Amino acid sequence: MSDFALIMALPNESKGLFEAEGIEVHYSGIGKVNAAFKAFEIIQKTGCKTLINLGSAGSSYFDAHSLVEVSEFVQRDMDVSPLGFEVGVTPMDDEYPAGIQLESFFEYLPKGICGTGDSFETGLPKVPCNLVDMEGYAIAKVCKKLGVRFVSVKYITDGANDTAHLDWEENLLLGARKLLSLYQTVKI
Repeated sequence: MSDFALIMALPNESKGLFEAEGIEVHYSGIGKVNAAFKAFEIIQKTGCKTLINLGSAGSSYFDAHSLVEVSEFVQRDMDVSPLGFEVGVTPMDDEYPAGIQLESFFEYLPKGICGTGDSFETGLPKVPCNLVDMEGYAIAKVCKKLGVRFVSVKYITDGANDTAHLDWEENLLLGARKLLSLYQTVKI
């Protein structure tokens, strides 16, 4: 059993730097379903007490190239508003109907609310959040349900705007370097 396990969405986000340092990275693939399945699998396989998610995010609020620790995850694509529910609220989910709060791990990093959705966001989300990703909420929910601490830090690659797809790819290597440096401060 290990105290910590590391999950990232794609090898593009680590650029092989973590593996070069002998750090095991579990890759989930893109989207909430893939992320939930992989998080469950990692927790079952490793018995970790803390699952750390490092990756990229877009934000029109935080500066590009900054690291932001997520303090809460919301679902930016959960929309059952035609049935009278607020956007972001999962109907009949008494335990976690909307946001999932996380404890602070890196006290010195700025904190943000991350909107997770199965789309590459290039505009303003329908739910209040100041950064966006495609996996975090699902991982957070699995961790909460299984009693595993979840820590998530995002490198801001783009402004979640019409050039986001170009900026994301261009900034991944610098992001991988910053995330690796941060991860190496974790006492494992």
